[in-house]
Amino acid sequence: MNMKFGPAGNAQSFTELGYRHSMQVPEYLTRMGLDCFEYQCGRGVAIGLDKAAAFGEAMAAQGLSVSLHAPYYISMSSVEPEKRDHSIDYILQSAAAVNAMGGDRIVVHTGSCGKISREQALDLACDTMRRALAALDEAGLGHIHICPETMGKINQLGTLDEVLALCALDERLLPCVDFGHLNARTLGGLSSPAAFAAVFDAIENRLGADRLRAFHVHFSKIEYTAGGEKRHLTFADETFGPAFEPMLDLALQKGCALTVICESAGTQAEDAATMKTYYRQQSERSERR
Repeated sequence: MNMKFGPAGNAQSFTELGYRHSMQVPEYLTRMGLDCFEYQCGRGVAIGLDKAAAFGEAMAAQGLSVSLHAPYYISMSSVEPEKRDHSIDYILQSAAAVNAMGGDRIVVHTGSCGKISREQALDLACDTMRRALAALDEAGLGHIHICPETMGKINQLGTLDEVLALCALDERLLPCVDFGHLNARTLGGLSSPAAFAAVFDAIENRLGADRLRAFHVHFSKIEYTAGGEKRHLTFADETFGPAFEPMLDLALQKGCALTVICESAGTQAEDAATMKTYYRQQSERSERR
């Protein structure tokens, strides 16, 4: 199975099962039947390169892959040049850390629109992205994929179209499609298989088949209000969506090899395992036909 499933950070069950430190993550993931892990640096890249390398070696020994979530306070669209410069530094720090871990993907929030138009915000983000790519090249980290993420709040930069416009700048850029965020910012718009198919079609039409087959996924159910995202939920919630089955059905139909990171609130490992089980069952049914 080419699809990979794993959690964003440690679920509640990590400590409930007696695990205490990050070097035990590979054992925990294997116990849960998962394939990958998204290391969380949302509040800053605090891990040293030696520790990152040790973590990566432990992950590789279990056949597990790793990605990294860059700091939340990155703002590629800020009207303040200093904030955009700092954002490039944070991207470099994130890339160096994931490289030491043996991974090659960092997930990045692009920023908000603030008091400027969406078009102006996107122009600023595109300029910052170009400079970030140049900085990665200069640092010998040009193989690291920056994955700009679709965002959940309506006033944030990060519609699907905006993320695809950023990714169109360079073939190394991969979209991080957070289906829960898309559903929240469209106030429940991902409510049918056709709505999911439109997302896959947009990626393929804008970025091509290769990046369609390899894009990065975040998935969780998310409560939303008129402004979009409010809070992450678990798969047990029956009020808010989206459902994961249409996304996985499309991935199977289109021969995708996606990395699917679950961001459920506390049950991200268990819910990732639920998605993996469903995908494996659908794949086996497809092979028998």
